Amino acid sequence: MINTLHQFPKRMVIRSIQLLFIVVFVQCKTHNHTMKHASLVRQDQNKPQAMHFTKPPYLKKGDTIMIVAPAGFVPDTTEIDPGIELAKSWGLEVIVGKNAFKKHNHFAGTDEERQNDLQLALNDKKIKAIWCSRGGYGTVRIIDQLDFTTFEQHPKWVVGYSDITTLHTTIHNLGFATIHASMPGGMKRASDEAKQTLYKALFGYSYGFEISTNVLNKKGTASGILIGGNLSIVNSMIGSVSEANLNGKILFIEDVGEDLYRIDRMMYTLKRTGALKNLKGLIVGDFDYDVEKDTLFGGTHREIMLNAVKEYNYPVIFDFPAGHIRDNRSLIFGKEIHIDVNETTSKVWY
Repeated sequence: MINTLHQFPKRMVIRSIQLLFIVVFVQCKTHNHTMKHASLVRQDQNKPQAMHFTKPPYLKKGDTIMIVAPAGFVPDTTEIDPGIELAKSWGLEVIVGKNAFKKHNHFAGTDEERQNDLQLALNDKKIKAIWCSRGGYGTVRIIDQLDFTTFEQHPKWVVGYSDITTLHTTIHNLGFATIHASMPGGMKRASDEAKQTLYKALFGYSYGFEISTNVLNKKGTASGILIGGNLSIVNSMIGSVSEANLNGKILFIEDVGEDLYRIDRMMYTLKRTGALKNLKGLIVGDFDYDVEKDTLFGGTHREIMLNAVKEYNYPVIFDFPAGHIRDNRSLIFGKEIHIDVNETTSKVWY
């Protein structure tokens, strides 16, 4: 009896030590996971991102794509029918997410419904491309709940622009290329060039652009990986796991409906992070704003941007045909692009 009483504290001590080791081990694993996640939260714009961008398989006739609505609502099928018809004319099978026409306030259904459709598209191996129906606002509300594990093992093209920039930058940080292009919701007014460049981007054809040079362009040549998207969204991703690392990249930006002082503020926010000084080049798409209302600011969006990057020695192209316009030419983000800006023309090609 006495021996049993003497052994009891020893067993308790041993058991306590074992439990302590388990707790410490779990905490270390949790800490390491947290630190790994935290290391992505703030991009060091003074260091290049050490990753190769993987291009998902290009499409071929008979492949299946899925249309999902991760942001603003689409009233009914007539809104996206032109996009569906176009994809089918290319020999593609089209699936539409079951929640694509839901409406919850501004959004295409609740956060959970939008997330479920997008997650299904990410996970389904037979889906070879995800075509977002429209932008608006809302992707940021579901981005952190998405699981990209299956996507990383079986990547596919994610296509869209505007609010879909949240998806672009998140996927770029995983090391995969995406396509900045017109969406089904705007395909009924899209130009022939917008449609043709989307086809070439999806099916793996080389293509390029040649446009007249704006007098404010900064001349020069450059090559680098192209990333970017909507300026407001790129700006709003700063400090999150979706922040774009722009070091050594060629940046494309566009926007719509932003006052000039906001454009100025966003450019200087990027500048203060160090994101603008280490670019290889800057391509500026369409910026649609109320020119008459904003004349008091004292300059156009071109002059604002030129002022923000004036001390940096890389080419700048203005008026590139992409953004919230009919002629929204498709761009492959995560692929090397070449630019040549001279006195008369600006050339951009893959």
